[in-house]
Amino acid sequence: MGKLVECVPNFSEGRRPEVIEAIVEEVKKVKGVKLLDVKPDASHNRTVVTFVGEPQSVKLAAFNACAKACELIDMEQQQGGHPRVGATDVIPFIPVKEVSMEECVQLANELGSDIAGKLGIPVYLYEEAAKVPNRKRLPDVRKGEYEGLKAEISKPERHPDYGQPKMHPTAGATVVGARQFLVAYNINLGTNDLSIAKRIADSIREVKGGFKYVRAMGVMLEDRDVAQVSINMVNYTGTPLFRVFETVKSEAARYGVSIIGSELVGVTPLQALLDVAEFYLRLENFDRKQVFEENLVED
Repeated sequence: MGKLVECVPNFSEGRRPEVIEAIVEEVKKVKGVKLLDVKPDASHNRTVVTFVGEPQSVKLAAFNACAKACELIDMEQQQGGHPRVGATDVIPFIPVKEVSMEECVQLANELGSDIAGKLGIPVYLYEEAAKVPNRKRLPDVRKGEYEGLKAEISKPERHPDYGQPKMHPTAGATVVGARQFLVAYNINLGTNDLSIAKRIADSIREVKGGFKYVRAMGVMLEDRDVAQVSINMVNYTGTPLFRVFETVKSEAARYGVSIIGSELVGVTPLQALLDVAEFYLRLENFDRKQVFEENLVED
């Protein structure tokens, strides 16, 4: 296998299976791309799609999927529990094998230019591809969400990096970037009190003085009547999953609330899970080669 890039676009649709399938089909059509995971979420009204392949093939698959989402998702009608600015909300490129971060930044620029020029969707660049310092963090780019950006995109400070300073009439805007592996991890609480989830999220968020590399928010899973702490861990080696889990568990106990479950969204690096196993099992002198399947993978 040669150069490999991972792409994890998030689409603002998690409730209509026929729409999700049509978008995913655009990825499947591209030669040299392997679809790894499709994770729809009805409460968030969002689907996370993960695929990997040769850089230019991955870029083509991302563009085609974005074009199909533009065709099928109307942001004027869309509602959900997750922050979003467009039909294709965000498209990150992640280096996997024999690809540098600089090459992923170049892919982000090429895709951003194509989306703006061919689809008429304004594009913002974030993380390593950011051209504006205060747009490095995705939450900063999405400030105000679709409705807020629609009202402010004409302001010079909110002009897109590619395209005209106006929203696409139905597809809104799109954020494209390059970053390292991110672990999307959600913890469900045994309560329907959203304020508790929000307070717990604030206690672990980096910007609120919590853990470095952790972004979090409290949301409601309306279909389950459950409050959730939705977390993005942008560096799972700097702050591991088990540390965040234990803190959320402790904070929840303060309110007399238990954790009823957690979930990973999309694919996750094996090492992130091995770190959890090593911590909870108190493994001594553990090596990942002790995992049977690891010995079956060719170097």
